[in-house]
Amino acid sequence: MPIYVFRCGCGARFEHLASMTDSHTPPCPVCGDGATSKAPAGFALGGEASPGLSKDEMPQTWRGVYNGNSEYIDSMRRTWDQRRRLEEKYPEIAGDQRPILAHEGKYHDVPLRAGDIQLGGTAPMPGAGVAAKQGHGHGHGHGHTPAPPTTGTSD
Repeated sequence: MPIYVFRCGCGARFEHLASMTDSHTPPCPVCGDGATSKAPAGFALGGEASPGLSKDEMPQTWRGVYNGNSEYIDSMRRTWDQRRRLEEKYPEIAGDQRPILAHEGKYHDVPLRAGDIQLGGTAPMPGAGVAAKQGHGHGHGHGHTPAPPTTGTSD
């Protein structure tokens, strides 16, 4: 049975589960008046839209594609083609597309990507890039004074 939207003379709108063949209208839950009528309502679908699996979520191993099951691989290829077209239209859902340089050990949760290497050749600690994304790759002292210059004389 569908859910219909009804309205009353008092201005109330309410939903009611009713048979498609039932012609009587339910009383208003606000004022109790029985003179209600069906109101136009939009069609609603259940569930939610999904962009599908991202590149990182797609199977990456032979076991992940059920030992090369061709039907599964074909369905994954179709799924990926749909996702790729969606990412071309909406690049913001594609996520970070830079190559991953390290993904094990301390980089398990936050992979090291190309371009993450800091000046001086040191890699950032995982999670440290959150604040660094607002900067531009080098510091400005942050309250530290430089060491005094050496005079070059020795005893």
